[in-house]
Amino acid sequence: MGGVAQLALARGHRVSGCDAGVYPPMSDLLRAAGIDLIEGYGADQLRLSPDLFVIGNVVTRGNPLMEAILDAGARFVSGPQWVGENLLPDRWVLAAAGTHGKTTVSAMLAWILECAGLEPGFLIGGVPADFGVSARAGSGRHFVIEADEYDTAFFDKRSKFVHYFPRTAVLNNLEYDHADIFADLAAIETQFHHLVRGVPRRGRLIVNGADEALARVLARGCWSGLERFDLDAGWHARAIEEGTEHSFEVAFGGESFGRLRLSLAGSHSRSNALAAIAAARHAGVAPATAIDALSRFGGVRRRLELRGTAGGVAVYDDFAHHPTAIETTVAGLRRRVGSARILAVLEPRSNTMKLGTMSARLPASLREADLVFCFGARSGRHALGWEPEQALAPLGARAKSFDDLDALVASVVAAARPGDHVLVMSNGGFGGVHGRLLAALSAPTRRERAA
Repeated sequence: MGGVAQLALARGHRVSGCDAGVYPPMSDLLRAAGIDLIEGYGADQLRLSPDLFVIGNVVTRGNPLMEAILDAGARFVSGPQWVGENLLPDRWVLAAAGTHGKTTVSAMLAWILECAGLEPGFLIGGVPADFGVSARAGSGRHFVIEADEYDTAFFDKRSKFVHYFPRTAVLNNLEYDHADIFADLAAIETQFHHLVRGVPRRGRLIVNGADEALARVLARGCWSGLERFDLDAGWHARAIEEGTEHSFEVAFGGESFGRLRLSLAGSHSRSNALAAIAAARHAGVAPATAIDALSRFGGVRRRLELRGTAGGVAVYDDFAHHPTAIETTVAGLRRRVGSARILAVLEPRSNTMKLGTMSARLPASLREADLVFCFGARSGRHALGWEPEQALAPLGARAKSFDDLDALVASVVAAARPGDHVLVMSNGGFGGVHGRLLAALSAPTRRERAA
């Protein structure tokens, strides 16, 4: 929604917005853009008399401002519908969908098109380091959008991405998530089927060929061009060199297009890159140009982002909140730091994790961490419906749980020693824990104790 606000501003609209507990980087980007931020959802905001209220899916019935909007008969629309009707017509839309990696693929794709001189617009659910903003109107024909399968709004329970009708669509992977709105994986597959039905005949699907759920989606119908990646018969990586950097040849069928060196390690990073290269080629960008662009790709904020080092301890921030993403993130950091200790600090904050649907998978997802610190609120908006201590019991003494953030910070700082890597994972602001950790790690008493 922050990105939508920036795009509306770029189109000449006067924009203000409200939310509860807005946190960086989006809060900083909005203020820098000159967009007024109002804390909370007071009904008195109706007095602003806007031409249109654009509603995000965090808003539910019972929200004071939403109730006032309904009572007044004021005009409103969902964010995805506004984007689809006002920003995407007459654009070549490239959409990146999937349970994992869609933010990174979107950022990679936008960067490739930018390096090719196409000046794309984009709307991404994170902040690409190469652009410094999450959204841009762009002066070119192409528009890259992160295609989220979460529901559109309380009054539109379809997935957001059904509003986008892309010409090029990446289907990166698909597994069960969003337990608060989807009963099972089959329900999510149906939404992906709806996305596929909206891709024109002259369009193209770029699909993970190793994903069984996506194979089931395609079996229900495919009316456009199709290319697969992560299969030897499609786009694939070969002559792979592991290390802190990832080096591999990019191949399609029997043809090699050159060697790509990525600063992002891991098989998921290879897959993301292959998907972006394939999608860019459909938009007219030569694979060699895409490879050159990705060799300079700066990544996305909150994706293994180093927030600072204090007392010889590095502190990272990552958006991971699904067990698969947690496992991938920890493994990626392990490849980067070798045998150095990893202290994983986790806030299971997503609606799916709060419900406990996937809590049994947490121990396996954290197995490569040396120590685990889990924060679970006992009450309030982000209270857990399960006990972290029980879920993490298979990790034994390596795992500790907290319902007090100060106590968690103190425990992490007491355990950390020079050379350690603290990996913070949450899809929210986590109470500014990153800054609190860095401040505590750099405190004089700690430095003296370490000396």
